[in-house]
Amino acid sequence: MVNDHYGLSGRPFQLTPDPRFWFESATHKKAMAYLGYGLTQGEGFVVITGEIGAGKTTLVGHLLGTVDPVRVKALNLASTQVESDDLLRLVAQGMGVSTAGQDKAALLSKVEAAVLDAARSGRKTLLIVDEVQNLPTSSLEELRMLSNVQVGGQSTLQILLLGQPEFRDRLANSASLEQLRQRVIASHHLTAMTLDEVGPYILHRLKLVGWNGTPAFSEDAFAAVHAYSGGVPRKINNLMTRVLLLGSLDQAVTIDGALVSAVVADLGNDQAAPSAAFKPSIGGGHDPVTLDLAARTAMLEAQVDEQGAALRRVLGLLVDWVEAEAPKAEPGDIRRAPFA
Repeated sequence: MVNDHYGLSGRPFQLTPDPRFWFESATHKKAMAYLGYGLTQGEGFVVITGEIGAGKTTLVGHLLGTVDPVRVKALNLASTQVESDDLLRLVAQGMGVSTAGQDKAALLSKVEAAVLDAARSGRKTLLIVDEVQNLPTSSLEELRMLSNVQVGGQSTLQILLLGQPEFRDRLANSASLEQLRQRVIASHHLTAMTLDEVGPYILHRLKLVGWNGTPAFSEDAFAAVHAYSGGVPRKINNLMTRVLLLGSLDQAVTIDGALVSAVVADLGNDQAAPSAAFKPSIGGGHDPVTLDLAARTAMLEAQVDEQGAALRRVLGLLVDWVEAEAPKAEPGDIRRAPFA
């Protein structure tokens, strides 16, 4: 409905991370600079943290799209609460090393050999570990030990750790992570986008799916989006998906602060029963401010149900007419049935 109404070729605010929609806000630009620095150093750890929905996964997708696979062998590991032995097996599997029947010592040896083989062929190995806040200390220590692999006195393994803010605090304050902390060559915490960045972010994503200026956006619309989302990309995407839906239902050509506020109010009532009442306006239309999205959706569903009931009645009359017009068959008389 939204794409048809506004002539869009795709979903601009899908929640699934997609590096195609990469937007270089100030904080993401700085994070990429640190990542680039880390890759040039080719050793130690780079740590990127951020709130849920801050764009860490999109950042990684963009990074992987920019590195040269001929020069960098990248492994992306989404961690869970795994102990050190299981983490080592996951790393080995990511490197194409068989883990069946292998003890820890054999696995470590094979992983090191795989990293060294890549280094001898001129390729750096980049290990990306996501959701690192879930890893126990033993697993983090295993990663530190892996970072010791060297060829000719040069480190051959670069490790990127991605996590939520609690990992940043844990790394800074835990005495058991002192050795890992000393291996961190760069770190950055992804902050929320500023008010001035929200508008360009929204328009950037829309342009990537063929937006031609409709709907237009007022400045107070961007302010309302920022006020609700706090500048967190995933919250912006979630809100804007609903804003465009309401805009298409209202056939709005301009998204303003009032329309965004109506959606925000509706999101706040998601756990409550949908309101069945709405305020009609002159001419049979519906006030876009007072009629919430749930009520509009219910109205459309009711219209579909009415159309379905009318269609069933017409089909029933047609069947009755066919049966009434069909000639009566005598015993032993074989005739073609109507429409056969």
